[in-house]
Amino acid sequence: MLLGVRGSTPAPGSDYIRYGGHTSCVAVLADGAATPTLLMDAGTGLRSLSGLLGSEPFRGSILLSHLHWDHVEGLPFSRAVDHDDARVDLHVPAQDGVSPRDLLARMFSPPSFPIEPEGLLGAWQFLPDPASPSSIEEFEVTAVEINHKGGRTLGYRVATDSGSFAYLPDHAPSQGIAPDVWNLIDGVDVLLHDAQFTEAERPLSDLYGHATVEETVEIAAKAGVGQLVLFHHSPVRTDDQLDRILELVESPSPLPIVVAREGMRIAVGG
Repeated sequence: MLLGVRGSTPAPGSDYIRYGGHTSCVAVLADGAATPTLLMDAGTGLRSLSGLLGSEPFRGSILLSHLHWDHVEGLPFSRAVDHDDARVDLHVPAQDGVSPRDLLARMFSPPSFPIEPEGLLGAWQFLPDPASPSSIEEFEVTAVEINHKGGRTLGYRVATDSGSFAYLPDHAPSQGIAPDVWNLIDGVDVLLHDAQFTEAERPLSDLYGHATVEETVEIAAKAGVGQLVLFHHSPVRTDDQLDRILELVESPSPLPIVVAREGMRIAVGG
């Protein structure tokens, strides 16, 4: 379930109601499960997790793609994870020889923030990115480093016996796509991919290290994915503009494409 689909900053206001204004967070439910045990990123969309869990705490794992604010800023503001009875294994992309906890503390500690990571309630583990492949909760997870500006960034493939999806919310394919990245997305049932800019905005896309809608469609078609979800919308892209975003795609489309919307549930595989 998509809890947050924006990039860079939240987008409040009447122009951003239908697609939602929260930043990146995806809740993953195993087959037949009533509640999620895996989260992809922890942007402000994480605040909506309580709507799935009610008064119950989250017990599971969070895979961070990278440490930019829009992918972590929900962590101290979601009652579902900041809870006495929560159990959270937080996987942080390793870099600079710094521990996962200390990487997080660079933004979560005074004077930038009133508490340090240990101030989060519940049983937390601050872990490096998983070995690939790894068994995490009910899923097989593969992590691969991808190009994005400003720190080490990971793309993920998550699979079960019934299907697979790949998650690359921040990706600069114009800087090159390594063979292991192609292997990561090859043939997945669903690809959630960065589509923050358009080809008309190419200078901004290259400056900030993101993908365009048009090249994302080309990548998905080349990789033979079952369905493409355009994700990580620009915070200035209004609902009306997102209604028309698929007009940029060659018709007929080479594969099924949907535009990510908060609250959207996406079935993976059979």
